Amino acid sequence: MIFENILLAIGSLRANKMRSLLTMLGIIIGITSVIAIMTVGNSMSASVSDQLSVFGTGNISVYIQEKSEDTGNTPLFMRSATLSESGGIVPDSRSSSKAPDSEDLMTQDMIDAFAEAFRGRIDGVSQARPVADSAQARDGELYANVSVYGVNAAFENANRIELVAGRFINASDVAGNRGVAVVSEKAIQNMFAGETPEGALGRQLKTYANGGINVYTIVGVYKYTRSVLSVSSVAEKDIRTNLYIPVSVAMMDSVEKNFSSVTAVAAKGVNVVSLTSEIENYFRSVYARNEDFGVAANNMESELSAITNALDQISMAIALIAAISLLVGGIGVMNIMLVSVTERTREIGTRKALGARNSHIRLQFVTEAAIIAVIGGVIGIILGVSGGTALVSFLDVPMIIDPLTVFGTIVFSMCIGIFFGYYPANKAAKLNPIDALRYE
Repeated sequence: MIFENILLAIGSLRANKMRSLLTMLGIIIGITSVIAIMTVGNSMSASVSDQLSVFGTGNISVYIQEKSEDTGNTPLFMRSATLSESGGIVPDSRSSSKAPDSEDLMTQDMIDAFAEAFRGRIDGVSQARPVADSAQARDGELYANVSVYGVNAAFENANRIELVAGRFINASDVAGNRGVAVVSEKAIQNMFAGETPEGALGRQLKTYANGGINVYTIVGVYKYTRSVLSVSSVAEKDIRTNLYIPVSVAMMDSVEKNFSSVTAVAAKGVNVVSLTSEIENYFRSVYARNEDFGVAANNMESELSAITNALDQISMAIALIAAISLLVGGIGVMNIMLVSVTERTREIGTRKALGARNSHIRLQFVTEAAIIAVIGGVIGIILGVSGGTALVSFLDVPMIIDPLTVFGTIVFSMCIGIFFGYYPANKAAKLNPIDALRYE
């Protein structure tokens, strides 16, 4: 019976192609919108999560914070943080309502003692010192815009920097104040046209900033990745990337020798939340005699979870709004099925006169309504995936299609057909066969 009713439904649709297409239009638009929005939403959410996870969910930011006044719990370095193309946050000092003095900041001895106290529970303490936000490496007419930062060896792990050639800054570079640098692929392309990353190793690089000239030897080249979080209208060759030098070299000409923030990298298997609390307790005793400033700590795990949840909720809310058109589509199915029942009243009377029961008539029309909704759903899925693919490609993020969403839309389409087709089907089933045969 079901197979026969499916054939009857398809025959009816083929007999009224234009009307059937117009009936499906509401469902097609609704499904297309939902699939496209969910595809873009999932892709964007995954991309943003990947970008944020580069900060390191195991990273714990340790920063100076005022004790006496409410500064909104905003760490000093976050107020002027620079997002690197490698995904990390490069801290920078910025005064709060009361600027910390040099003695309020973390000294190198203090940082070393902290690393020793948590040996085995942290994989290192990343340090960074901004040197020049707007520097330029030049060689004749060739140039590369760079931001120069002094970093230590732990910075590589904390910021998930991916090297394509050479090595990163190491402890020997820092201890020996060596004039070495790690640059991006983009800088190599701009400065040494046609040169490979491997070929650039050992070459000299002159940087111009703050009225001075510095020369560094390239020891490493890292992979350049444009962040989905950054939007820039500058030309490709003018994109600014980071240039890393030993933090000791960066501090040679710096008046301030202490740090407003560092990043601890939790060891694998360590509970980041409890470790964050222990670090705060450790520095609470260290800063017990400081009346104005103390040290606070937070981790990216909870922030990353909150951001991804918010993105998912936004995508779901927009998808639900788009799904309202499915209600309109369902009403269209009900409307056309009522018309179909009226047109086929004599057919219904004939079938009943030949012995068809009410359940047979009801099943016939419910099946026809479900077929209309399913076909509309399939067309909507094809258009939705195509539209979502085009949008994701335009946004330049990895495409993610949730199979559960696609399967759910097919089931939902069928449910719409059954729900909105039941009333016309029930009306047809209750027709009196004698009255139906007399219907003109």
